[in-house]
Amino acid sequence: MKILGIESSCDETAAAVVRDGREILSNIVASQVDLHKRYGGVVPELASRKHVEAILPVVDEALDRARESLETIDAISVTQGPGLVGSLLVGLAVAKSLAYVRNIPWVGVNHIYSHVAAIFLSHGSSLCFPFVALVVSGGHTSLFRASSPTQMTLLGRTLDDAAGEAFDKVAKFMGLGYPGGVVIDRLAHDGNPSAVPFPRTLLDANSLNFSFSGLKTAVLNYLKGFAAEFSVSQIRDVAASFQEAVVDTLTAKVMRATRQEAITHVVLVGGVACNTRLREKFAREGETHGITVLFPPPTLCTDNAAMVAAAGYHFLQAGQRGDLSLNAYSRFAADKQFFSPQSTRRPQR
Repeated sequence: MKILGIESSCDETAAAVVRDGREILSNIVASQVDLHKRYGGVVPELASRKHVEAILPVVDEALDRARESLETIDAISVTQGPGLVGSLLVGLAVAKSLAYVRNIPWVGVNHIYSHVAAIFLSHGSSLCFPFVALVVSGGHTSLFRASSPTQMTLLGRTLDDAAGEAFDKVAKFMGLGYPGGVVIDRLAHDGNPSAVPFPRTLLDANSLNFSFSGLKTAVLNYLKGFAAEFSVSQIRDVAASFQEAVVDTLTAKVMRATRQEAITHVVLVGGVACNTRLREKFAREGETHGITVLFPPPTLCTDNAAMVAAAGYHFLQAGQRGDLSLNAYSRFAADKQFFSPQSTRRPQR
């Protein structure tokens, strides 16, 4: 089955063709980073307009690169949410139109689940269920138990800022520009991660939820304590110390989840999963505790349409279909069943 995937949840316009949920035939991404950089973050109205301009050329390029045409595509998978509604509607409109014209099945998929589905593309043959999945990105920090390709149970999520959002905001405080995660990662390589004792918010002893607002505030208050401009070495130390606090928190929660769920496999996905220190720490912790830790390559961690096509494949195989009344949604609700017919476990506070 050849599936055309379409992604437009935030500031990347993407399309891909994937065969049988595993083989990437093409994966095209048109980024809007340069457009939003001058504003220090994504401007929703500008993002929507840019998607309108880019979506059809991106779809055409994905088909051309795959040496396919709409006539040879068997189904379409598109991101339904969560994300920026104006952006999501662009992708949904195109997916519905193409599916209607061709009279082929289509399905709307959850963006967070699609990130998890990226691991099917990179490690499908070596993947073992169940596994603990950490989705960590600019808009989401969520922890799941994956029992099958279409059965995921929410274990925990951020109660305030997402980890990637904290990276971007701290980078903005420091005048490092947007997006901040890549810059902080680079600066932290030459900094001292123990220079500043920033807090690690772990909540209560059994909680698998996250909180990064306190850490963000601690960094801001620390920076306000400087009367003069920061030196290069100070910037590196703050970046390294902040990054270490985030990485420690994420690692602690995931390892806690493996113990609570008695699971020995972990999958780390989402844009922040590109962070070199995060990968290094998880690999080391996994080796220490006998946990197998898997990461997709960086190109499949950031927003892309190949993961959307992979996600859609599994739901289409399970018999799910979209209809023309399907709409976009902006937020992820823990009590809605976006992943499977199984009930969703409510995370502990």
